Amino acid sequence: QVQLVDSGGGWVQAGGSLRLSCRASGRTFSTYAMGWFRQAPGKEREFVAAIRPSGSSTTYSDSVKGRFTISRDNANNTVYLQMNSLKPEDTAVYYCAATLRRTLRNGILSIPRESAAYERWGQGTQVTVSS
Repeated sequence: QVQLVDSGGGWVQAGGSLRLSCRASGRTFSTYAMGWFRQAPGKEREFVAAIRPSGSSTTYSDSVKGRFTISRDNANNTVYLQMNSLKPEDTAVYYCAATLRRTLRNGILSIPRESAAYERWGQGTQVTVSS
């Protein structure tokens, strides 16, 4: 199993950028699909982005599509979330997560978007975007 450590959060003005990192321990990182989720105060945890084990395919929530990019470096056991054009509504604690599970979506075996499908979680990193 992998253990995950998130980093890279901070404070930024609207329109700015941040890059989150998630470092995994263990030799099986490249077998896991990786996801990023976020949770704002008083709200449920929501899906942000996910990437296949090989990095060949990604998926995003509509709220971040075109602004955020998920990527991974399997040689260094790290997944990234590049966040551009940040908005105040992006303010949240961001969590990386790992899963070996897949879900059937439109007849295709896909990366899960549901937090319950993810088996391992980082500790979270705070992102604050001011207007």
